[in-house]
Parts: sequence; C-alpha cells; structure tokens
Amino acid sequence: MATGSSNYWEDLRKQARQLENELDLKLVSFSKLCTSYSHNNSREGRRDRYSSDTTPLLNGSSQDHMFETMAVEIEQLLAKLTGVNDKMAEYSSTAGVTSINAALMHTLQRHRDILQDYTHEFHKTKANFQAIREREDLLGSVRKDIESYKSGSGVNNRRTELFLKEHEHLRSSDRLIEETISIAMATKENMTSQRGMLKSIQSRVNTLANRFPAVNSLIQRINLRKRRDSLILGAVIGICTILLLLYAIH
Repeated sequence: MATGSSNYWEDLRKQARQLENELDLKLVSFSKLCTSYSHNNSREGRRDRYSSDTTPLLNGSSQDHMFETMAVEIEQLLAKLTGVNDKMAEYSSTAGVTSINAALMHTLQRHRDILQDYTHEFHKTKANFQAIREREDLLGSVRKDIESYKSGSGVNNRRTELFLKEHEHLRSSDRLIEETISIAMATKENMTSQRGMLKSIQSRVNTLANRFPAVNSLIQRINLRKRRDSLILGAVIGICTILLLLYAIH
C-alpha cells in the first residue's frame, strides 16, 4: 500500500515537472512573440509612410492568431498543472507519517509557488500584449485618418481654389456692374440738372417778355427795318448791275 502510494506520488510529481517544463517553454515563446509583435509593428509603422499597409495588416493578423492559440495552450497547461497540484494536496493530506507528510507539504508548496509564478507571468505577458495591440490599433487608425485626410486634402484644395477663383470673378463682375450703374446715375443727374437749367432760362425769358412788351415790339420793329434795308440795298445793287450791263453792251 505504501509502495503504491509512493508510486502515485512520484507519478504526480513527474506530471507536475513535465507540465512545468512545457509551461516554461511556452511562456518563453509567448514572451518572444509579444516582443516581436511590438518590434514588427514599430518597423511597419515607419514603413507605412513609404509603402502600402497591406503587409502590416497580414503580419498583425497572423501574430494575433498565434497569440490566441498560444494563450489557449498555456491556459490548458495551467489548468492541468492546477489539477495535478490539487491531487498532490489531496494525497499529502491523507499521508500517515508526520515526517513524510511534512516533506510532501514542502514539495507541494514548491510546486504551488511555481504554478503561481507561471500564472502571474502568463497574465502579465498577456496584458502587455493586449496593451501593445490596442496601442498599435489606435496608432494605425490615426495613421489611416491622416493618410485619408492627406489624400482628400489635395481634392479639397483644388475645389477650394476653384471656388475662390469663381468668387473673385463674381466680385469683379459685381464691381463692374456697380461702376456702370454709378456712371449711369451720374449721367442721369447731370441731364436732369441741365434740363432744369434750360427750363429756368426759358421761364426767365418768358417772364421778361411778358413783363416788357414794349421791348418785344421794339425788337420786332428793328428786325423789320433790317429786312427793309436789306431789300432796298438789294434793289439798288440790282439796278446798278443792270445799268452797267446795258452800258457795256452799247
């Protein structure tokens, strides 16, 4: 019975050591994966300035899949190691000899400490990886926003330039129309003022003529005398010319 119990205990210890070795290798690979993920994304972030972002997306997706797979495997190994430690604890509590029980408890405590260290290291590495991935996703979205803004800014600038030119043309047309209207208004005002001056002069002349009828009649008489004198002078010149012609003929 003692031999069987001892063999059972040794089998549990072998299983625990085997699981611990596998966990140690998995945790080392897991830590390297997290480190390489950070370095690769840093290089790919710099490379995005000069090349397409298709390759970084593929690499990031592949590493995410490896991370999920390794995390599941490590969690399974931790669960198995926890089960083995529980079996070892159950066995140590049923051992009969006090000295043997103390040795078993010491061994059990050492395996529990190893399990606790591995669990702590796993959760720490997993949290670091998730933080790096969230940071890279945020930086990637920011880079995409910047690139989309840069790609759209050229079109927006051209459109803005066309709008500004069209606005300037409209303003020039408005200025020309305003100048034409102002010139027309000034011409209208000048013509209106001249018309008013002519009306005032005409009204003054009419007023003077109505006030001084004698002057008006005198002017008419003077004009009639001028016409009579012109007729007399013309008749004299005609008679003299005829007489000269008759004299010249004879």
